Amino acid sequence: MDIKAILSEIKAELPQTTQLVAVSKFHPAEAIKEAYDAGQRIFGESKVQELEEKHTILPKDIEWHFIGHLQTNKVKYIAPYISMIHAVDSYKLLAEINKQAAKADRIIPCLLEIHIAQEETKFGFTPEECTEMLKDGSWKELKNVCISGIMGMATNTDDDAMIESEFTKLAAYFNELKSTVFKDCDSFRELSMGMSDDYHLAIKHGSTLVRIGSKIFGIRNY
Repeated sequence: MDIKAILSEIKAELPQTTQLVAVSKFHPAEAIKEAYDAGQRIFGESKVQELEEKHTILPKDIEWHFIGHLQTNKVKYIAPYISMIHAVDSYKLLAEINKQAAKADRIIPCLLEIHIAQEETKFGFTPEECTEMLKDGSWKELKNVCISGIMGMATNTDDDAMIESEFTKLAAYFNELKSTVFKDCDSFRELSMGMSDDYHLAIKHGSTLVRIGSKIFGIRNY
């Protein structure tokens, strides 16, 4: 099946409230252009250098989402054009994004990464750490970032019940923040969860952004 056919199949499954982030990391610009020509506009990358190269040669109306672990010293390279940063896992990173966004005269939408998986290798705040950071209130002074929601990755497992319980927890935490800290904030509306193997479960629990790569582009070329 070609990329165009796969994209239309996935999009037919998504409710109107859920957007598709086509995860193009490790895939060539030609594959992205094929998806672009089929109407896809949001693409996810996780390596700054690779994103820089693709951003230079691909159409300028692409919305680039940074979905990987972002080092503070790399923020400056993507701040002028990035559409959303999905994995903010520390206040230090949020403050650096704010600093570089201000230099670029932009406001960058960011998602706070919440650690929900059983694996230690995943990054992110625990819900408790995140709540503590938000209660501290310093983030309100950061005028060039917009906290637009939260993001999480489920454990890499075949156990659907485990994945579902993690998505349930993430959705409950999103709703808690939406009704407390961000109750007067219309821009806090994104729940980024679900990838190629588990996006059906994520949609069921209210995901607004699914990050799908291998199902669209095939296995990655590392």
